[in-house]
Parts: sequence; C-alpha cells; structure tokens
Amino acid sequence: MQPKLLLLNDELIERILDEAYQLLLKPGVKVNNEEARDLLGSAGAQVDKETSVVRIPEQIVRKALESAPREFYLYDADGNPKVKYGGDAVHFDPGSSGIAMLNPETLEHDTTETAHLLKLIKVAEQLSQYDAQSTAVVCHDVPQTIQDSYRLYLALLFSKKPIVTGAFTNKTVQEMIDMLAIMAGGHEQARNKPRAIFDVCPAPPLIWSNFASGNLIALARAGIPAEIVSVPLSGAAAPVTMLGTVTQHTAECLAGITIHQLAKAGSPIVWGGAACIFDMKKGATPMGAVETAMLDCSYAQVAKSLNMPTHTYLGATDSKLVDAQAGLESGVTAMIGALSGINMISGSGMLDFLSCHSAEKLVIDAEGIAMAKRMLGGVKLHTETLATGFYDDKINFKGGDFLKQKITMKLFREEQHLPSNVIDRDSMRDWKKSGSLDAFSRAKVMVNDLLASYTRPELDSAKVTQLHTFMLDLAQKAGVEELPALEEFQIA
Repeated sequence: MQPKLLLLNDELIERILDEAYQLLLKPGVKVNNEEARDLLGSAGAQVDKETSVVRIPEQIVRKALESAPREFYLYDADGNPKVKYGGDAVHFDPGSSGIAMLNPETLEHDTTETAHLLKLIKVAEQLSQYDAQSTAVVCHDVPQTIQDSYRLYLALLFSKKPIVTGAFTNKTVQEMIDMLAIMAGGHEQARNKPRAIFDVCPAPPLIWSNFASGNLIALARAGIPAEIVSVPLSGAAAPVTMLGTVTQHTAECLAGITIHQLAKAGSPIVWGGAACIFDMKKGATPMGAVETAMLDCSYAQVAKSLNMPTHTYLGATDSKLVDAQAGLESGVTAMIGALSGINMISGSGMLDFLSCHSAEKLVIDAEGIAMAKRMLGGVKLHTETLATGFYDDKINFKGGDFLKQKITMKLFREEQHLPSNVIDRDSMRDWKKSGSLDAFSRAKVMVNDLLASYTRPELDSAKVTQLHTFMLDLAQKAGVEELPALEEFQIA
C-alpha cells in the first residue's frame, strides 16, 4: 500500500473549487493575449476589450476539464515510456532555469554557461532517481534570444531521458517544438510519443500573460504536453492564508486549462505549480519552507479530486551552500511531495530560492529521493507468518542468528534501500581511514566519478546534423557565427 499525505478534507476541496469558479467570474482573469481572449470569447466568456479582463463561466471550464487527458506518458529517445503523468505515480527531475551554479572549490555562485549545463545533464543522466532531465540552467554564453532553445538542444544531444523544459517567448516555443520534431522524425511522431513537457507560468494574481497564453495555445495545437506552473505568493501576490492561496492557484490553473483545451481539446496538460509563502521578515520566497510544501500538497489534492496529472517544485533549498539547511529543507520537502503522490517533482539540485544549481547537491538529493521512493514502497508482506516462521530449532538466542538464514539473503535488498557512498554508514575508524570526508566532499568525489564514466548516447547522425544546422541557423540570426564548442563530438 502506497502511503499518502492528505491535508484537506473533501468539504474544503469543494469550497476551494467553488470559490475558484467564483474568482473566474469576479474579478475574472486578465488575459494579455488576443488569440486567447478570442478563444474564450467565442466559447461564451465575457471579454472586456479595454482591460483584457475575461470573466469565464463555470460551464466553459468544466467542459475543458472533461476533454483534458487524465494520464499520459513522456518517452525517452528510443521511444520507450518512462514518465507517467496521472494517478499517484511519482517522478523527480532536477530543478530548472537556474542562472548560477555553485563552484565546489570556491563556493562562489558562478554565472552559468554551456559547460555548467552539460555537467548537470551528464550527472543526472546516470542517476536512476531522476526519471527525467531538465533544462537546468540558462547558458549565458549564447545570445539571450536563443537561450531557451539552446538548453533544449544540449539536452537532446547529451541525454536519452525525457525532458522538462520551457520556452521564454511565443517565437521560441515553436522553434523548440520543431527541434523535438527533428529528433522524433516528424511532428506526428513528436506528438504521439512526446519526449518533452513545457512549463508555462501564469503571473500572480490571476494573470495569463501574452507569452504564457501563447505558449499554451502553441503547445496544445502541436500536441506537446504543457505543465502549468502557477506561482502564487501567500501574503504578497496571493491571500495570506494557505487556503486562500490554494484557491487562487486553482483559479489560475482552471483558466490555463480552459485556454489550452479551447485551442485543441484533448491535448495533454498538467496541473502544476511552485506555490510559495512570502517571508515577511526577509522579503523572500522560501522554497524550503514547510508551509511551501503544505501549499503544494494541498493544491495537488485539489487536482487529484479532478483526476488531473500533477506537478510541483520541491526538494530545493534557500541556503546558499550545500549544508545542513540544504539537506533539511530538500529532504523534508521531497518526502512531502512524494507522500502527496505528485507526478513530477522538480527542484532537486537547487539552492538560493531556485536561482543556483549544484551538481553536488543533485547527487545528495538523489539519496533523499531514493529514501522517499523507498517510503512509497510501503511495508510489504513477504511470508506466510510475520515472525514466527523465522524462529526454528537453530535459534540460540544470540545475535546474528538471522544472518545465517537463506531468506535473509533473498529479501534484504527488497526490504532495505542501500545508499551510495555519498551516505556515511562507516564506523568511525573506517570513516577516518577514508579521509574523514563530509557529505559535500563525498558528493564531489561522486560527481567527478560520474563525469569520468559518462558516455554520450548514440543518436541518429542525420538527425543530429539536422538539429545542429537548425540551432546554428537560430544562432546566426541572433548575431553569432558559431555555437560554443562541444568537445565530445564533431557535427558533420
């Protein structure tokens, strides 16, 4: 039995949905995209052309919910289903869109470039705890106008896992869809077996921007999965109460799903977010706060009441270093997300309010994820008796009796999660003999080992050449003649 964490009862969920529907009518939702307003208006919503505020009746939203898929899969580069969105399936991917990376030697936050993203991709590719890759950081060594597409380009070249990504403009979302089609062998193939899902963020409170609305429409029509990432901030850009924030989050998601399904009914979409409290003392948005995790658990319950696929941002820390605070916040919130049955949990590897990434933290977080997944496995019944069958005439009431039993060797790997060397379970003597390393130092060793053992996936050379030509053309239109050199291979 998969254990579950529930914070809301059925009555509260009904009230949240009821008031969210009320918010969609009064005050309504500001939609700063003409095509999205036209779609809503044609469906029967009231559109104020002067203010761009749209009042969306409940029946329009319910029709959109009816057409949205209850589950779907993301596929790897070989066309195998790897990530299930729907039900209580739980997956993890690294956090995304960081603008800095922790230098493990100087402990400075370095501005991210190509080498930083490749390092994260190579590490995550070899850690089974991460079911998907992410476009983890922005590469500042390419022009700003291609930074989103360039991240996807690198992920497609250096990974076979599914990818959680996102576009920064209405122009680049179409370019990124075309890139996925190149590697899939066509747009139909990319739609039938989607490799990537795109995060799309409304702006709190109750605003769907021009580019976010445009992204939803483009993704829906292409049949590429979209993941709504609503980001209400309790007490600043949302009501101060958790229930008020979850209600606003619900309204923003309902509006986004409606726009998306009006563009193309049946296209896959996810009820996700990065809801957060606003720290009144520091003026910060703490992703590691327990209240942030409670918000995410709560909105996931609302989504599950509608049988919608779910996403959240947990497993991150607000600490600037990979320290005790980082372990505390990341481990606790990742476990809460897993026990909430959230389908995709993003955020691992991230520091400093989701702005900085760390390969070493990515490795440590993988151990926390393994613990969370072991918890989800629950307590299982393996034998006819619970304990009496383990006791026989050979029991001598001394320690170690059970080490001799064949069933111990048969079952201990199923019953126990055996962590990597990042986790210290040595005796004091052996720990000192190994160098007296702390967790961060052990993670540094593992990162270096993973980088040394990484092998770039074998990909169709014709598709790789076509993808590179496409990306190079985008770069040249942005004003640069060449892309950053990639040492691992030469493009034909």
